[in-house]
Amino acid sequence: MKLRNLPNLICVVRVLLIFPVVSLLLSNQFNWALGIFCIAAISDGVDGFLAKNYGWESPLGSLLDPLADKLLLVSVYIASGIQGLVPSWLVVVVILRDVIIAVGALIYHYRVEPLVGQPLFSSKVNTLLQFILIIAVMVDIGVYPLSDALITSLIGSVFVTTVWSGYKYVFLWFSHVRYRTAFKSGTSR
Repeated sequence: MKLRNLPNLICVVRVLLIFPVVSLLLSNQFNWALGIFCIAAISDGVDGFLAKNYGWESPLGSLLDPLADKLLLVSVYIASGIQGLVPSWLVVVVILRDVIIAVGALIYHYRVEPLVGQPLFSSKVNTLLQFILIIAVMVDIGVYPLSDALITSLIGSVFVTTVWSGYKYVFLWFSHVRYRTAFKSGTSR
């Protein structure tokens, strides 16, 4: 294996950690779930650091990294919703945003132009807050009780950034489509 493939390998490991984290969450083993989830969350930062700082970015990695994040977060949010750790409505909002982004990206890619996978800043903030919320609720239930105000503010922050980042993607795609349409009609005269 070449060292430049290490970020992609880390992404694959993150995907493989999904099953144990979800299984542990659903069996009320929150301490173990927290530990493995933290490893998965840290791996997200490590693979990004390696890819960017050493020039080990690849087309596969640009698809694999966000896919690994989404699979991990959606799975853990569903399990957390089942366990009552996060509100069901938040789980629905998180999943709905990801579905809208995935469907929108596919439509844009196949109907407009090839889409280059570049996450928006608002999406990075949202992903970070989603990780922090899950860590906080697992700490709260399994390690040390946290204040209700902290958990509530994290839930609110995740909700706001989820809606905001979803909106930003949809707005960006529509803006690109409108620009391309205006440019084509302006140059055809």
